[in-house]
Amino acid sequence: MNVFINPGHAPNGNPDPGAVNDNTGLRECDVALAVGDLVAHYLKAAGVGVTNVFQCDSLEEICNQANASGADLFISIHCNSFADPDAKGTETWACAGSSAGHALAGCIQNQIVDALGTVDRGVKTATPGVNGLYVLTNTDAPAVLVELAFISNDEDEQLLVKKQDDFARAIARGVTDYECSIQ
Repeated sequence: MNVFINPGHAPNGNPDPGAVNDNTGLRECDVALAVGDLVAHYLKAAGVGVTNVFQCDSLEEICNQANASGADLFISIHCNSFADPDAKGTETWACAGSSAGHALAGCIQNQIVDALGTVDRGVKTATPGVNGLYVLTNTDAPAVLVELAFISNDEDEQLLVKKQDDFARAIARGVTDYECSIQ
């Protein structure tokens, strides 16, 4: 099995750092990159092939690279944000019509919620033309987008700072859970 890992947003924050915590300045791009690196490390240790993409000019380029890589799975890592600072928790997205994507999303979602005790916001469906997330609807492999926690919530923000290794281990376990379920 080969997994394509896409840490969301530009690693150096240019042109887009993603969401930023107004109080601490924590940037989504930095969390996604750190967690993505750790996920790659744990998957490789488990004997899973990994392709990491850290810097691309566009979402289209990310999808093109993922599709060209022949990856069996695609995982995009992000932090959620909302105007209401009380919003918190973990959610994992998969593309409408992808039963494999939904199964992978469920495995990852369960591992994160169980390991970190985050609020379970569930597995969400991205529908092309409605709320389709570009990387999910334009990637050939079963694809998920993991919203680790809300960077805009002070409690979740602390998890994103202090528990990056735990998030990464949970994602890696979710992948291996999925791999076992399809064999």
